[in-house]
Amino acid sequence: MRTTTSRTVQLLTALGLLAAGCGAGAADSGGTEPAPDTRPRALKVAKAWDGSRAAEIWRTGYYPMADAVQLPEDAFHNEADKEAYLTENFVLRGDLPDTPRKDGKVTWRDGGSLTLPLMGAKEAYDGLGHDGGHGPHLTVTGAKLGETTLATSRGPATVPAWLFTLKGYDTPLKRVALIPSKAPKSPIGPARDTPTDDLWDLGPLVDVADDGRSVTLQAHHGACDDGPGVDVLETDGSVVLSGYIRGSNDGPCTANLLAEKVTVELDRPLGDRILLDAFTGRPVHGAE
Repeated sequence: MRTTTSRTVQLLTALGLLAAGCGAGAADSGGTEPAPDTRPRALKVAKAWDGSRAAEIWRTGYYPMADAVQLPEDAFHNEADKEAYLTENFVLRGDLPDTPRKDGKVTWRDGGSLTLPLMGAKEAYDGLGHDGGHGPHLTVTGAKLGETTLATSRGPATVPAWLFTLKGYDTPLKRVALIPSKAPKSPIGPARDTPTDDLWDLGPLVDVADDGRSVTLQAHHGACDDGPGVDVLETDGSVVLSGYIRGSNDGPCTANLLAEKVTVELDRPLGDRILLDAFTGRPVHGAE
């Protein structure tokens, strides 16, 4: 299975200098071959989940497969606003409304619904970041309760969302107003205590294509390698993703943890199959 990547921002700053290379020496696959030991672990994860009670619970709950925050259509006007969003620097210059009701409903496009507790406007605003006075910031002038659509583990859904008005923007910033269902206990534990180049935990899901034939997520790597690779194992009940690091180099290296967006092409649409992380043994889902 082939993957394509695009470089994104560094997630963590340098922690210091190491006497050896950043990784444990995974073979450089050039991005087209899986790391040697990904398939056995992926098969174990798939076998544990397929047909399990955990899978039944996952398929009946509300689990977002996209970011809970959706940007204004015209974001961003300038680099300062972009920096403010990335550093989660918001300033409130207005009143936030009371929550009109206690519950909200998820409605799936292909049928079915689920009622869950509704998040208040203040809680949703606090989830955007901090109210800081230094550096570039985005100004929130008000909010109202509305709706939005997003990808979930059960397909596209319409959900309640708080629509925050941003100073200078014509369309609102949306924040989903529901908390995901409690995730089931995984039927399999992590591969090991800490990642190695041959198998690394994955970051949050970024996007699921409209046709379900590809998924985009954050994958980790270091500063002295050729970037992340993601191998794929597909079954009737699950899609197991195995993250690894390609081409680690020997010699002194800063201990940076970086991330790239990786788009993984699937043989058939994701559908209601569970997207799993081979390292953690748990489902992959969107950032909160």
